[in-house]
Amino acid sequence: MKLKFLPWFLVVASFAIVVLLYSANQKQEAELAQLRPAGQELEQLRATLPDTNQPQAQTDELTRLRTENADLMRLRNEVRQLRDQNQQLTRQIQSAQTQAQAAQAQAEQFRNSAVQASAQAQQAQAVAQAQSQNLACINNLRQIDAAKQQWAQQNNKPSGTPVTPGDIARFLRGNILPTCPAGGIYLINSVGLPPTCSTPGHVLPKGQ
Repeated sequence: MKLKFLPWFLVVASFAIVVLLYSANQKQEAELAQLRPAGQELEQLRATLPDTNQPQAQTDELTRLRTENADLMRLRNEVRQLRDQNQQLTRQIQSAQTQAQAAQAQAEQFRNSAVQASAQAQQAQAVAQAQSQNLACINNLRQIDAAKQQWAQQNNKPSGTPVTPGDIARFLRGNILPTCPAGGIYLINSVGLPPTCSTPGHVLPKGQ
């Protein structure tokens, strides 16, 4: 289950990082806008100042403007880096979304395959169970038919003589008439006729 939600977690985390970087970018843009007038003032001052020795006040002002200009250049570089990072994060988010969609499609395919495999397994189990019950029932019919033949031989009973469970019980395993594993009802039938089961397909093969 953890692997299933990992792509979505990456998408959410990447989106949060983009939001934070965008906020920092906006702040840097605001500071850059504040420093632009100072840069323009510095350029104007440089154009108007003579080449001779300057008073101390003008020197201090020029130093301040140079410092602000350096800060302005640094902020420009930071803004450029933030823009590059935003573009990279956007590409990463798009890639994560594509991977998440692919993972979701693959999970759906696995889920469908599992459902099909489960249905096939249940069908195979039902067929195997039906075959097992059929073989067990045929074996019971053979036991009943053999017991009926032994009873008829020992008692010289001709064909067509009715037979009851009590007549052949002592010739059966456990001295009791077996039961069909599928819930069918056995008919012993008369001498000369094979026993039958009420469950469809549970038939004693001919010649048995």
